[in-house]
Amino acid sequence: MQQRDELDAQIGAVKRLEASIRDNSELIEMGEAEGDADVVKEAEQALQETLKEARSAQVETLLSGEADANDCYLEIHSGAGGTESQDWANILLRMYTRWAERRKFKVEVMEMHDGEEAGIKSATVKVSGHNAYGWLKTESGVHRLVRISPYDSAARRHTSFSSAWVYPVVDDTINIEINESDLKVDTYRSSGAGGQHVNTTDSAIRITHIPTGIIVACQQERSQHKNRATAMAMLKARLYEAELQKREEAANAESAAKTDVGWGHQIRSYVLQPYQMVKDLRTGHETSNTAAVLDGDLDDFMEASLAARVTGYADKVADVD
Repeated sequence: MQQRDELDAQIGAVKRLEASIRDNSELIEMGEAEGDADVVKEAEQALQETLKEARSAQVETLLSGEADANDCYLEIHSGAGGTESQDWANILLRMYTRWAERRKFKVEVMEMHDGEEAGIKSATVKVSGHNAYGWLKTESGVHRLVRISPYDSAARRHTSFSSAWVYPVVDDTINIEINESDLKVDTYRSSGAGGQHVNTTDSAIRITHIPTGIIVACQQERSQHKNRATAMAMLKARLYEAELQKREEAANAESAAKTDVGWGHQIRSYVLQPYQMVKDLRTGHETSNTAAVLDGDLDDFMEASLAARVTGYADKVADVD
């Protein structure tokens, strides 16, 4: 039923585009025949809006991966650099939260470790919405910030690094087998908000998958049992994402090399000083409107990355004639 609903929505979108093009083309012809410039102008503006919708729909066709339609987990980790890097990690988390809010996606904090003075050391959030993983999967990698540090009394320019890691939520149709003997389970006290009970009991869970070295943690619930169940779901998602990555590498070694998400692979640079520029190093897409990007305006970067990942070229999807 879910798949049918998605197909119905896609077909409905195409029909609406066709109807808009047909109706507004007829209005332009009528306006020109009657010499009514206002009608022509209004119809042309409507066609421009239709063009934007068509481009957006064209990008959606790139989201055809096995798990693209799924919800996803997003992990943010600060790099070396102490407070400056932890503040950058917090800025990244806000950027992605604002992006999700623009798309009416739901964001839930699963785990968070605050920095000593400011920012965060790490955080894991769950992003829920149609094609959440498909959009965000291109954001995995290292993000570099260059700015005048607000934490440097000498007002010197600093370079900071933080990483983002995205993996899909595994639904009930996907079976991931995990041996209990392969797991190391640790409990600890939650560090975030949640009341006296959360902060005084060992309710938070950290699970290490020994064969792969994958570590997941959850401190969202008061109940240790609930946190363990959530952490296990996150571990299954990580293992599934790792399998998807293996398949992609096997299918297209060249593409996999371009989309390596290891810590050492920098995907995007955000320069605030001495000039304003955000540039994606994989696709070459860039903008000087850094404030908009840090406020969640990421669609152009994601579209360029999707096009490069799926079709092998770095340009945005072709314009609709």
